[in-house]
Amino acid sequence: MSKYEQIKTEIVEDGLFIITLCRPEVMNAFTARMMHELCEAFDSADADDNVRAIIVTGDGDRAFCAGADLSGGGDTFNYEKRQDQAAKKTAVRDDGSIDWSDAGVRDSGGKLSLRIYESVKPVIAAVNGAAVGIGATMQLPMDIRIASENARFGFVFSRRGVVPEACSSWFLPRLVGISQALQWCYTGKVFNADEALRGGLISEITPKGKVLERAKEIAREMTKGTAPISVTLSRQMLWRMLGADHPMEAHKVDSKAIYGLGRMPDAKEGVTSFLEKREPEFSDSPARDIPDFYPWWDERKYK
Repeated sequence: MSKYEQIKTEIVEDGLFIITLCRPEVMNAFTARMMHELCEAFDSADADDNVRAIIVTGDGDRAFCAGADLSGGGDTFNYEKRQDQAAKKTAVRDDGSIDWSDAGVRDSGGKLSLRIYESVKPVIAAVNGAAVGIGATMQLPMDIRIASENARFGFVFSRRGVVPEACSSWFLPRLVGISQALQWCYTGKVFNADEALRGGLISEITPKGKVLERAKEIAREMTKGTAPISVTLSRQMLWRMLGADHPMEAHKVDSKAIYGLGRMPDAKEGVTSFLEKREPEFSDSPARDIPDFYPWWDERKYK
């Protein structure tokens, strides 16, 4: 029996970890519980050296995720009045003012986006249908987004009287450019897969019902014949350098990574297998063998 209520997980051939958002009766609408279950699933995948890549999709062919569960009605985003968001109430002081530094102010989508950002495995979004609100923004820290021809996207926050969440004000402009990001957020319109492709939000469109299989193909292309530890470090290096203020910051990290990995068995195996014209057999583990300069963004380690 699954330990999850609102998602499903499975490891399939070639070490692909499939996460399925599983509330099809409400188009896989997002809840606080779903957020916690997704974070736990990413924890499990990162800790398992048998997992090479993560794919996130939705149950059914109608929706990836239709956004926040709106069953709370007009108070959906008023956390002080929602029973499932009791922890959010800690931000309100006795005099009724808000402690903006309190952890209760943090939005659930942002917690999920940050967890995905921290992933040590590549992450692919296989968008099988509607992806609106958090259904769109949760994809942004994923590495590759592909969509079925029936997919729809929408950064609809301005039409709900709120603002983009889930760290999307950081991710979206970096992925599609500031002008496109602003246009989608200002209008709050729902748009089709063709527009998402033209705008750079997704990398390709698949026939209906084929998006998960195509995601698996892409995942295998990324993981076949590649060193897991190299993929892990490459993911963190490229994402985190988006915020660097000078290429020297990249040079510092590149140098440490080349120096550190160059002393390890996988680097020797990568060269030897190439010279011997055979498939490599990598053995270094992302969970235990990453050199100790990682995580370099932790100021206690970064020098």
